[in-house]
Amino acid sequence: MQTVYVAGVGMTKFGKSSQSLAQLLREAAASALSSSPVQEVDALYVGAMNPEEFTGDSNIASLVAEALELGGVPAIRVETASSAGAAALHAAFQAVASGYYRHVLVLAGEKMTHLSTSAATRILAEVIDKQERLCGATMPALAAMITERYRKRYRLSHSRLEQILCRIAVKNHLNGSYNPHAQFQQPISEETYLSSKLVSTPLRLYDCAPITDGAAAIILTSEQTDIAITGIGHGTGSLGLAERDSFTSFHATQIAASRAYQMAGVSPSEIDFAEVHDAFTPFEIICTEDLGFFAPGKGGQAVEEGKTGLEGSLPINPSGGLKSRGHPVGATGAAQVAEAVWRLRGNAKTKSKDQPKRALCQSTGGLGSNNLVTILERSDKPLSIQSRQKAPSSPPVRQRRAKQPTDEAAPSDEGHIETFTILYVTPDGFLPPLALALIRDRQGRLIMAQGEDITHLEIGREVYLRKVGDHYLFTVKSHLRKVREALNKLLTRGRLLPTGEKMAPSKKEKL
Repeated sequence: MQTVYVAGVGMTKFGKSSQSLAQLLREAAASALSSSPVQEVDALYVGAMNPEEFTGDSNIASLVAEALELGGVPAIRVETASSAGAAALHAAFQAVASGYYRHVLVLAGEKMTHLSTSAATRILAEVIDKQERLCGATMPALAAMITERYRKRYRLSHSRLEQILCRIAVKNHLNGSYNPHAQFQQPISEETYLSSKLVSTPLRLYDCAPITDGAAAIILTSEQTDIAITGIGHGTGSLGLAERDSFTSFHATQIAASRAYQMAGVSPSEIDFAEVHDAFTPFEIICTEDLGFFAPGKGGQAVEEGKTGLEGSLPINPSGGLKSRGHPVGATGAAQVAEAVWRLRGNAKTKSKDQPKRALCQSTGGLGSNNLVTILERSDKPLSIQSRQKAPSSPPVRQRRAKQPTDEAAPSDEGHIETFTILYVTPDGFLPPLALALIRDRQGRLIMAQGEDITHLEIGREVYLRKVGDHYLFTVKSHLRKVREALNKLLTRGRLLPTGEKMAPSKKEKL
């Protein structure tokens, strides 16, 4: 397998743009070519999540090839939801590593801000499980439910979790303030974070990446440059939250990271900095744990100790991440790599304490269901890239799906809350505030359901469950109701009714 090098990278300014998607992609391509010794490419790989609905344009690879005046050059689009940019890069990497192409241009982008927030939210929600969408679930809602489960599992108080998430948001906005390509270039204070509105408990506005326009470009080549891609990994997981056996990690990232580390011949401790998919601030914590940087449940402590800051031992999202740089969904995976290349070359606006030699980029597709990891290294350093780089021999064990009863078995009418959220920014057709919970019924089946009110929500609380149309509703059992039920069961066992009358004999007793 040939070593694959980065010849040039480019990026547009992220944020609200008057340019079309094709124009943004053309600008990113021109920027990459201006920094590259390679000026002609053998193929074009385009990453975009959903231009059909965001812009009304289909056959996007042909549209972009024409806009770049690359008529006759093979062009293909790659889509893996919000990790499409990274997936396009990986497909292009494989084409160059195989020797089939020498030079390949990777372009990734999305045009989103011309739509209303509700319209963009609806399109983004199409990547999650349909049954969960029918209940009103959105990406922020599901991210919030994962966050609440994480808090409970690792015994974080509400106030400590809030402080950790606040520190991540403040850190990434500070990093973004140094990035000329970032959508948000102003630091925020702790007070600004804490006064921002709740989107979906416990997530606030500053916990969520913005809707963004933008594009990024990367030129890959088989000819040696100063940056090499030494490891790539790709993993998938269950689409629906109810089908998972863990709500506090993303197995797809763990698979992708294992493959990338094995291919590059390195361990997590040998990474100098990382760009991870912080579409939501708690995902930065989960990503760093899934990547092996910190033990499970310790990612938040690393943030508190300053380890992930620009001056820390392992800077995370020195570019500002999705939270501050912005998140034009199809472009993000490629943008992470472009940012990493600039930092490895010493071209980033913020300087590192020591010149970094190795970087990792992690990109998430959907709700952690299609994730990719890329490792880049300075090839002008004695890292023995050529001798170490090889494809992994076998993939790690796949995710074990949570054991569910067959679809024919109707769920019981009682259960308990596994995790929950109160959604304040709801999709069209749902009124806020909307309570959502993942309920485990008496048969062990996990079901996404709407709450009939927003009170008394807590992991472990017992609920009544009923189906209405295509979705489920739950009602939390009140303390008084639970006492009455317990008393009725006790009286039943004593063969006495609440009135003191004798119970009618059972069928078995009649026999």
